[in-house]
Amino acid sequence: MAQYQVLARKWRPQQFDDVIGQEHITQTLVNAIKNKRIAHAYLLVGPRGTGKTTTARILAKALNCEKGPTPTPCDKCSNCKEVADGTSMNVMEFDAASNTQVDKVRELIIENVKYAPTSGKYKVYIVDEVHMLSGSSFNALLKTLEEPPEHVIFVFATTEVSKLPLTILSRCQRFDFRRLASSLIVKHLATIAKDEKVQIEEAALLAVARGSEGCMRDALSTTDQLISFCGNKIAEDDVLGMFGLAAHERIVELAGAILDGKTSAALKLFNELADSGKDLQRLLTEMIEHFRNLLVVKMAGEQGGAVDATDAELAELKKQSASLDADALLRTLEVLAGAEGRLRFTASKRILFEVTLIKASQAREAASIDVVLQKLNSLRGGTPPTSGSTVAAATKPAAAAKSAATAPRHHQEAVAEPPPTPAYSTSAEQMQAIWSYVHEHFGQAAPLGREFLNQGRPLSFDGRVFAIGFDPEFKSAMEFLNSPRFRAVLQTKLREFLGHDVGLRFEVAEDTELDSKKPELAASESSSPAPAPAAPPAARPVSAAAPSRETKDFRNDPLIKKALEIFRGQIIAVRT
Repeated sequence: MAQYQVLARKWRPQQFDDVIGQEHITQTLVNAIKNKRIAHAYLLVGPRGTGKTTTARILAKALNCEKGPTPTPCDKCSNCKEVADGTSMNVMEFDAASNTQVDKVRELIIENVKYAPTSGKYKVYIVDEVHMLSGSSFNALLKTLEEPPEHVIFVFATTEVSKLPLTILSRCQRFDFRRLASSLIVKHLATIAKDEKVQIEEAALLAVARGSEGCMRDALSTTDQLISFCGNKIAEDDVLGMFGLAAHERIVELAGAILDGKTSAALKLFNELADSGKDLQRLLTEMIEHFRNLLVVKMAGEQGGAVDATDAELAELKKQSASLDADALLRTLEVLAGAEGRLRFTASKRILFEVTLIKASQAREAASIDVVLQKLNSLRGGTPPTSGSTVAAATKPAAAAKSAATAPRHHQEAVAEPPPTPAYSTSAEQMQAIWSYVHEHFGQAAPLGREFLNQGRPLSFDGRVFAIGFDPEFKSAMEFLNSPRFRAVLQTKLREFLGHDVGLRFEVAEDTELDSKKPELAASESSSPAPAPAAPPAARPVSAAAPSRETKDFRNDPLIKKALEIFRGQIIAVRT
């Protein structure tokens, strides 16, 4: 009776065109053979099960085929059959893990390269897991590797290229194999199942591809095991039950509960998955992968090509990430990633997972440092926070302000209507409303520049040019915001609020300059056609009788002391 051959060996590619998902490598080798530009040493790098050794054998066949060297070996001549069966005397294949000593390297390679091949044109040495060789073995191999005889070709394969000496890397042509996309694995498995006369649900194929983590050999081995377990009909539940995986829908449901802050629902769903025997380590890995995909889709938008997902899964990711904040996703992802390493070594995996879910559910509501500082500032009577409790005009775009023009006079006072022409005077309240809107929406559009804008303050606005001032110590922040990219964002936000284009000017200004401009703002306010409500604290002129506070007063303030303890800061200067 013929011995059964597993799918991974039965369906091993025999031609360059049969290698799945590595076209950038196979096309290069095909062109090298066609143009007779065959290198003497190749280094194949990549994860397990992606085709490194297979590609090396196909290259050996292509070089020694009776019709070769040819990019399409015939698979019929004696040379091709011997290479495929592993019995060729001209193709020496061994793994470095079993031959680490320098004596073995000298015996297998160095002493034999001088002999010509018995048949064919080349002697091909395929060394698998080459990073396992000792340092002495690498040193002994250097001279032979750099200047081998014309009939010798070296092909090295490794999963850990970082362990190879630079002296070896510089003597080889390097090819990096990629992890296979789930769509490619599903397509290939469907072809194999059809040929093997096995019915596999598409959801089951997706589960197998997801569990293989981009490794075709793992996917084929899993399919082989499923056929033995289930027969000729395989459903998704069979895959999930055998390998302890969770259905993709349950992953999405659990992530939704975390993002909505529904801790009890998340814990209940987790307990159901744990009681059904799901692998908790794999479950956490899939949760991290899902939140990573959400973050990529959120930040990249339609260019989310880095996400390995089907069209249906990508649509679900876009829907779930639409109402989320990138900072909240980052905080949640950090909580999950931090627990991944600890989960491997803890004895109480379930307890640690539950604590992680609770922290992840609370991560979305955690306040950033910006929000805390703004809240502290508002409690001290400083500039109001840029989001939340600002005047109504700060959250009204130009369209809403124009619609308020027809409202009764006592309603118009709550809306800062942008003047229709550039020649007008700006009140302190209007300045603050413009600044609040620009500050808030600029931070949403350009998070990288938010901290730099925090160092500035509004100076003046004459209807044509909006001036922003910076203290001398924050001149670098001004120069950063003066780049074309951030200027464009700021001018866009000004146009959104005012309804027309305005200029933008940055100035280095001391506090006294701002104080000197405030009486002008107050005077111009008196000449405005409609009476405006009192200016917010940050926009009011500072009178001469206003009590001044020394640095020591702030150090003794309980609220300021608490803030300094939390953020480990210090008071550098005090300005009114």
